[in-house]
Amino acid sequence: MNEETRRVIIDTDTAGDDTQALLLAASNDNIEVEGVTICTGNVEFEYMVENAKYTLEMAGITEDVTVYEGARSPLVKTHEYADYVHGEGGLGGDLFPDTGIPSGDRHGADYIVEMARKNPGEITLVCIAPLTNVTLALQKEPNLNELLDEVWVMGGNVNCLGNVTPAAEFNFWVDPDAAKRAVRDLDIVLFDWGVTIRDTVFNTELLAEIDDGPDTELASFFAEISDAVREFNKESQGRDMTTQPDAGLMAALIEPDLIESAATYHVDVDEREGLTRGYTLVDEDDVTDGEARTTVIESFDTASFHRMFVDMLFKSSPTASL
Repeated sequence: MNEETRRVIIDTDTAGDDTQALLLAASNDNIEVEGVTICTGNVEFEYMVENAKYTLEMAGITEDVTVYEGARSPLVKTHEYADYVHGEGGLGGDLFPDTGIPSGDRHGADYIVEMARKNPGEITLVCIAPLTNVTLALQKEPNLNELLDEVWVMGGNVNCLGNVTPAAEFNFWVDPDAAKRAVRDLDIVLFDWGVTIRDTVFNTELLAEIDDGPDTELASFFAEISDAVREFNKESQGRDMTTQPDAGLMAALIEPDLIESAATYHVDVDEREGLTRGYTLVDEDDVTDGEARTTVIESFDTASFHRMFVDMLFKSSPTASL
C-alpha cells in the first residue's frame, strides 16, 4: 500500500450503479477497500447482500473484503424499493446471484464504529446508500466525525428536482431522519443528484461505444445491469441514457482533480412525512444561521470520468487521463 492509498468502508444498497462504484474502488491502487456494509434501499435486503458479494467476487477481492449486513429498514419510516428502475433483484432483472459467501459476524454499524475506533483518522466512509447505518454508527459513537478521515456521500438534490419525488433524491428520501442527523453531525463531501444528472450521464453515443467495444467480463456485466435502467429512462425521459451517481462519487474520491468546483454550505434535510420528505436545504445564499460544514461538489469533469469508467470496463487502468 502506498502512502496516498485511502482506506475505505463502502456503505451500499447494492443495485447496478453501486456495483460499478465497488468495481472502480476494487480496481484502483489508490483505494484499499477494508469492508462493505449493506443498508436498506434499492431492493430487497437479501438481494443487495448477494449483489455486493457477487461484485467483490468478480473483482477478485472476496478473500480480503467482508460484507457486513446492516440496517434492514429506515430509522423511522417505511419506503418503496427502486426495482422499477434497476429491475427485480437490482441487477437488471435477470441476474440473481447466490454466492454462498458468508457475511461478517457483526452489524454493519458496529463494524463502522469498530474500524473508526481502531484506526482513528485513517478510514474514509463512502456512503452510496441511505444513511441509516451511518446514523446508527453515530448513535453508538458520538465522536465518529473526529475518528474518521472523511465522509463522502452520494445523496440529496442541491436546489434541483429530485429523482424519486420533485422534492427529493432517493437516498435522502428513503431515510430522511438519518440524513438529517448525518448532515448535522458529520463533515460531509456531498455528490448530489444535480451534479449526477449534469455531469455523469452516459448518452447514446457512449453507450454505443461500450456496446461495440471489447467483450470483457465487466463490459458484459455493465450491459446486463444497464438494460432495465435504459428502458426506464427511455420511457420516463425519452432518452437512451444512464446516470452514474455512485461511480461518479467513487471516481471523485479516486481522482480529486475530476472535481472542477466545490463549495461549503449549511445543509439540512426535511425529515417530515409528506410532499417535501427528504428535501435537501442547501443554503447557497447564506441566509440561515446554520453552520456551513457540507462540501458540495458542484461541477465534475465528465469527459475524464467517462474515460476512467470505460477503461475499467475494458480492463485498462481505471485512472483518468487528465
